[in-house]
Amino acid sequence: MSWSRRGIQFTWLVVATLILTPASHCESPSSQSKQLRKFTGRIIDDNIRPHIQFLASPELKGRSGESALMAANYVRSCFKKTELQPLFDSESYFQPIPGSGNEKGKTHLLGRNVGAWIPGSDDRLKNEIIIISAHYDHLGVRDGRVYRGADDNASGVSMLLEVARQISAESTRPRRSIVFLAFDLEEQLLWGSRWFVAHPPWPLKRVKFFLTADMIGRSLGNLPLPVVFVLGSEHAPELKRVLDDVGHPHGLEVSRLGIDLIGTRSDYGPFRDKKIPFLFISTGEHPDYHTPQDLPDRIDYKKVARVASLVLRITNSIANADSTPLWTDKFEPDVDEARAIHQITTLLLKSDKKLTDLQQFIVSQTQIKTKQIVDRNTMTTNERKWLTRVSKLLLLSIF
Repeated sequence: MSWSRRGIQFTWLVVATLILTPASHCESPSSQSKQLRKFTGRIIDDNIRPHIQFLASPELKGRSGESALMAANYVRSCFKKTELQPLFDSESYFQPIPGSGNEKGKTHLLGRNVGAWIPGSDDRLKNEIIIISAHYDHLGVRDGRVYRGADDNASGVSMLLEVARQISAESTRPRRSIVFLAFDLEEQLLWGSRWFVAHPPWPLKRVKFFLTADMIGRSLGNLPLPVVFVLGSEHAPELKRVLDDVGHPHGLEVSRLGIDLIGTRSDYGPFRDKKIPFLFISTGEHPDYHTPQDLPDRIDYKKVARVASLVLRITNSIANADSTPLWTDKFEPDVDEARAIHQITTLLLKSDKKLTDLQQFIVSQTQIKTKQIVDRNTMTTNERKWLTRVSKLLLLSIF
């Protein structure tokens, strides 16, 4: 698509957004966001750093094709070291992902998912499965330049490995079985997770919860946001209670958003389509996304450690609860979403990021309208529809 046509499309999206903006309400006294419990995370940056530095090293050549096998072997060695059991047939940590066959009927290998698990300890609940995941592949080498993918997604894999290590080391096994999955081929239309969902090692109905983390080591648009975005809880109300009960690590804020605000951006897609309760965890896109500048020295290792500690607590909470989250297609508008967008737009207006006059207008109008919602502490269905449109517009045109 040419830039001129994209500009026309952008202008019409703006017009549609403004026309369809719901009528505002009068402001009421500002309400305080709820105060969540804070905790000191068990996972620290020294745990995280070696994983990211290895997976995003020049030697791994961007973890695509043959170089992805080096990353897969690294993940497998970490699973073995923590004495996790192999997940797949014939006691293998690898799930091969075949490509199409040649004229002789032979297929070549596109990639491999890497999986391990901890059996549950409760006789009644051990057949229920919790999945924690991250994709380990990236873009490889293009035009002689290595796309090292430190944030995308060595950061998520570091979380996966450290959460697995922490849970494996606990003296008491979780009540439910926990599966740790590193997906391949996420950068190729989510092919690794799509293959897994189509060929699971057990009936998929046993999976009661799925979590994936993708890009958890930077900040949306390089804004000074000490935030991790948690998406998906709107489809399982119990997950909102879990997030409230778990709280957040010192130095990290949790912002809940609906998954429809961003569409399908990572490996939660195939699980969401099967209506499995899920969470997608990310700190957002930044200017180095999908560029050779996504490097280990630009990672906020303390933030990754805090996010990993949050995932650890979520995992333990759900794995040991008396019941698991249940999927729902219908959900109520959540003021937390407006609060998150208000925070983002406020920081955008204060930042030195260059915005066009049109972008400045959109951001300022969004900031005003979300403040009205936050102050009122309620959001209507029409306002939720508007928020979905404007969030996608911001993501497309600014981030």
